[in-house]
Amino acid sequence: MWRFSPAYGSRAHTFMEFIIDSGDWCQAQHESVHGPGPVVVEHKHMKFLITDRPTDATLPRYIEDLKKYDAHVVVRVCEPTYNIEQLKKQGIDVLDWAFDDGAAPPKEVVEGWLQLLKKKFKEKPGSCIAVHCVAGLGRAPVLVALALIESGMRYEDAVEFIRRRRRGAINAKQLTYLEQYKPSKLLKEKASANCCIQ
Repeated sequence: MWRFSPAYGSRAHTFMEFIIDSGDWCQAQHESVHGPGPVVVEHKHMKFLITDRPTDATLPRYIEDLKKYDAHVVVRVCEPTYNIEQLKKQGIDVLDWAFDDGAAPPKEVVEGWLQLLKKKFKEKPGSCIAVHCVAGLGRAPVLVALALIESGMRYEDAVEFIRRRRRGAINAKQLTYLEQYKPSKLLKEKASANCCIQ
């Protein structure tokens, strides 16, 4: 199915893609002019919407995408270039945690990100958090990879999981950071305290 996406200014091809390793189906969407469109990454009780940066002109379409995926929080990891008032009016919070393009996130961003995930997914498992940088290929996917690693995935699996949905995501410097990252296990599901061995 072909469609024109005025928000992202390009023609997009959307189809269902079967992932052989996991047996999962995911919606794959390929943008032909300006890069990839919004991509959903789901794992266990977590759901993320990775996008490129909207502009004031494309904000109405961006808000439609946020509503479609029930995302009430946007994490902006690049410099602000659009007014957040329209988002606030729709009940969508925007958190500004910018860090350098192509770089790994600083410790305070990682700590804030993990606290947000712990709180959000504990309150409402399966809810969606949107995260964007400029192109949606570096800083935003790195944060999602951290969430997957914290939930128990190996870093290689987390990167592959994201790249299947967002080709070209995560550069070599960020990959080295993820390889060396030591998870805090903050998001790893714990065994029930009511377990009894007989």
